[in-house]
Amino acid sequence: MIYGSFGSTGLEVSKIGFGAWAIGGNAMIGTTAIGWGPADDEVSRKAIHAALDAGINFFDTADIYGLGHSENILSDALSGERDVLIASKVGNCAVDNAFTTNYTKNYILAACEASLTRLKRETIDYYQLHTARVEHLKQSECVEAMDQLKQEGKIRHWGLSLNTFEPEPEAQWMMEQGVGEGFQLVLNLLNGKSIPLMRQAGALGYAIIPRMPLQFGLLSGKMPGNRRFDPDDHRHNRLDPALQKDVLAFLDNHVWPLCNQYECSPLQLALSYIAGFNEVSTIIPGMRTPAQVSENTEPLVVLSSTDHNYLEQLFHSAPGQAVWHELISRG
Repeated sequence: MIYGSFGSTGLEVSKIGFGAWAIGGNAMIGTTAIGWGPADDEVSRKAIHAALDAGINFFDTADIYGLGHSENILSDALSGERDVLIASKVGNCAVDNAFTTNYTKNYILAACEASLTRLKRETIDYYQLHTARVEHLKQSECVEAMDQLKQEGKIRHWGLSLNTFEPEPEAQWMMEQGVGEGFQLVLNLLNGKSIPLMRQAGALGYAIIPRMPLQFGLLSGKMPGNRRFDPDDHRHNRLDPALQKDVLAFLDNHVWPLCNQYECSPLQLALSYIAGFNEVSTIIPGMRTPAQVSENTEPLVVLSSTDHNYLEQLFHSAPGQAVWHELISRG
């Protein structure tokens, strides 16, 4: 496992982290799926132990994942493990069986205490506002709450998990104000929207956490192209067969041929591309089985500058933009 700095925080993190959304299970808020379908808790624990064995020291969760269940499973599996870093998020919640958000100071302070209780820890290493927007940041309560939690020792560092399709406004506001210490953002072979702000933030010392590195499995090299997802899986409406067909054709024509050149799997290529950006601190593919841990911790390959630039610019090409707009239309 490769390790590197987590922005300017002084923390050292594994290049591959553990995305813990899926181990939250098939939670629903009303009729809205907020998980990835059923998860076997014992298998999830084995996956976490396999991650530790592979050298992963960064685990990313959120209080909304499984409505707290992801945090509970991490706590159980990591009991006694103090040399690991746990990141969680706050702001997304359920009220009256409906999904909503809350970034008020009192809510954040109380939610942090609840997360600490579930995680059985005295402090959260990295706490993130979960997709807060500029209007929330300008109201200042959420920033005041995060600063207070840090002063009280409830959290060590904090940042913002950015919007998937429009990450710029919130990142720009935080950088202009000089607040926060990191950004979680979407970056993968199909979504390069955040690259300019990532470079700007990295130069300022912000930690960078790319999420969705495999775009809900589309970049794993294993999706058949006609997979259907159950209603308790958030991909039910996001990854319809028509989208799968178009994306996989794009990858077959423009991306996967590089796998032969580098003698690697599509998954390795997808992760290696992201790791090739110097600003990246840790990448958090979702994992819920030991097999997935093994696949996501295979050795990364070093892409030539020509090939890396080709993949980066592919996002701006006509075929890349066509796929991008299809992804936006599905949410």
